[in-house]
Amino acid sequence: MAQRHGKRTVKAGTGTPITPSNSWWVVVILVAINLISYAPSWHYGFVNYDDPAYVSSNPAVTGGLTWGAVRWAFTTGHESNWHPLTWLSHMADVELFGLNAGAHHAVSLAFHVASTLLLFWFLNQTTGNLTASALVGALFAVHPLHVESVVWIAERKDVLSTFLGARCART
Repeated sequence: MAQRHGKRTVKAGTGTPITPSNSWWVVVILVAINLISYAPSWHYGFVNYDDPAYVSSNPAVTGGLTWGAVRWAFTTGHESNWHPLTWLSHMADVELFGLNAGAHHAVSLAFHVASTLLLFWFLNQTTGNLTASALVGALFAVHPLHVESVVWIAERKDVLSTFLGARCART
C-alpha cells in the first residue's frame, strides 16, 4: 500500500517514491498499445446502424454547436436516450471536424487513452504496485468489451462515461 509523505507517495515497505520518472515508460507503452490497437479506426466511416440517427443524418448534431442544438441536447429523448453530454460531444466534433468520421473515431480513442491512463494512475497511486497497475491498464486498453465503445461513433456515451467516472475517481 502506498503512503503519502508530504508531496510524494512512498511504496509501502520500500521507501521508494512513486514518481512520474518511475512510470513514464508505462505511460508511453499504454498510449502505444491503444494507438496500435485502435488507430485503424481512423479510416472507418460511419456505421449504417445508428450512426446516422446519432450523428451523420441528425440535423440537430450536423448543425454543430448552436444555442438551439444545446437546448435540444438537454431536452430531447432522441433515440430513446437522454444523454446531453454525448450529444454535445458529437456536436463539438461536427463543429471541429465536420462529418469526417475518422476524426470522430480519433476523439473516441483520445477519451479511451485518457481513461486508460487515469486507471493506471489511480491503481499505481492506491496500490503502489507499478507492474500490476501497468498490466491492468494494458488489459483495460485492449479488452474486447471496449472495442465497440472506441470504434463505433454512436457508442461515444460509453467512452465519455468511463472517462468522466475515472476523472471523478481521481479527484
